[in-house]
Amino acid sequence: MIGMATTAVNGITISYDDDGDRDGVPLLLVHGHPFNRTMWAPQAAEFAAPGAGFRVIACDLRGYGESTVVPGTTYLEDFARDLAALLDHLGVGQVVIGGLSMGGQIVMEFYRLFPERVLGMLLADTFPRAETPEGKAVRRDTGARLRSEGMEGYSDEVIAKMVAPYNIAAQPEVAEHVLGMMRSTSPEGAAAAVVGRGERPDYCDLLTRVTVPALVVVGRDDTFTPVGDAEEMHGLLPDSTLVVIERSAHMPNLEQVAEFNAALGEFLAGLAKA
Repeated sequence: MIGMATTAVNGITISYDDDGDRDGVPLLLVHGHPFNRTMWAPQAAEFAAPGAGFRVIACDLRGYGESTVVPGTTYLEDFARDLAALLDHLGVGQVVIGGLSMGGQIVMEFYRLFPERVLGMLLADTFPRAETPEGKAVRRDTGARLRSEGMEGYSDEVIAKMVAPYNIAAQPEVAEHVLGMMRSTSPEGAAAAVVGRGERPDYCDLLTRVTVPALVVVGRDDTFTPVGDAEEMHGLLPDSTLVVIERSAHMPNLEQVAEFNAALGEFLAGLAKA
């Protein structure tokens, strides 16, 4: 077990956790916007536990958490290349890579750039299509707002979409964790990613050419990336499993930990057998 560390990659400093079995299957988990690596704490706790057989790596993306904030525009390719550089630093060649929301799109970009490094993919509460012209305009406006107003108002507005209202009531600690991540995110870092994400390519054709197994997960009540988006990805991927997590919205890995971990564990066990 290595724990939290930092390293210099691509001209910035990345903070990361590296836990579990150094000789186990590497599992790289990519957080969404506007979060940080702590969103994967329940998964790291289970899959990096002694005897689990996995090496779990989770980093703060550039602009988020304890990693360097880079002004301007951050593209999905920037994030993906940072992840590859981190793996190089760790001496890790191939990984099972998983991401939620923006993190899922970074996973798709990582596969586009480095397919030979991917053993399997987890795509949670995300979608593969390119941004519309209207969506790009909204993202530019949101970026400008975050830079001028900060994260507080934005966080308060979206919390009930990130975490289902019934889970906010039943699991206030989860809501506080999600709010804490959002409010502590750098407005400049978040804005750079929001704007850059609008320039992403369409990944639909890429998904039809994925040659590794994939797990597609979505919260039943996710309104940001509805079940239909997950069904679309499942249909495009040649070898995929679709799991819909009941009683959750956009953060099923935190809202329904046991169910999410069970789905991921079954997927990882299947990869190990293969």
